[in-house]
Amino acid sequence: MIEVVLDTETTGLKVKDGHRIVEIGCIELENQIPTSKKFHCYLNPERKVSEKALEVHGYTNEFLSTQKKFTEICNEFLDFIKNKKLIMHNAEFDLAHLNNELRLLGKDIIEKKNVIDTLELARDKFPGSSISLDALCKRYNIDNSKRVKHTALIDCELLVKVYINLIDQKEPTLNFQNQENTKSDLNLNRNNLYYKKIIKPSNEELKVHKNYLKKDLKRNFFR
Repeated sequence: MIEVVLDTETTGLKVKDGHRIVEIGCIELENQIPTSKKFHCYLNPERKVSEKALEVHGYTNEFLSTQKKFTEICNEFLDFIKNKKLIMHNAEFDLAHLNNELRLLGKDIIEKKNVIDTLELARDKFPGSSISLDALCKRYNIDNSKRVKHTALIDCELLVKVYINLIDQKEPTLNFQNQENTKSDLNLNRNNLYYKKIIKPSNEELKVHKNYLKKDLKRNFFR
């Protein structure tokens, strides 16, 4: 199964206020393992970045004015995500901005049925808890120290690990049909392996459990 973890940065929050995309980051997954394929670009939004957005990602108007426009990278981007399930955190935001850019060029929009929203996965799994990307990194002991500012590619790298934890796929899915695959083909390195956290019972919990076994089990192995 091929998927793409995707994130965007923008000039501001709402499309209706004329805000545009300034960065797109994508990382391809095959059976929940990152491949070597990535897509990343900065974009000239043809408008000014809002002060709040500048605080979030730090991309200045001067820097963005020298970058390509969305129309120049659109086909390459669409080819990269073609026929792949898209993984986003707060997909409503990213989809609104991506589809706005596509509509401006008369392109077909990305349908929500082709998207997995990790925000929704986290909301179902941890109702009432904080489910921001930073909060989920903390929950799963994922190092997010590089995330000084919000940048699309770094956020994608973190979201890959969060997504794999959310779906409880801590170890890569191996395809044994092709016995010719090498370790390099499978991308088996330490950064691609995810394990569940092992919580050891306390001495008090062990004592309670032992007393339960003595009391309630018909066949007693503790005498």
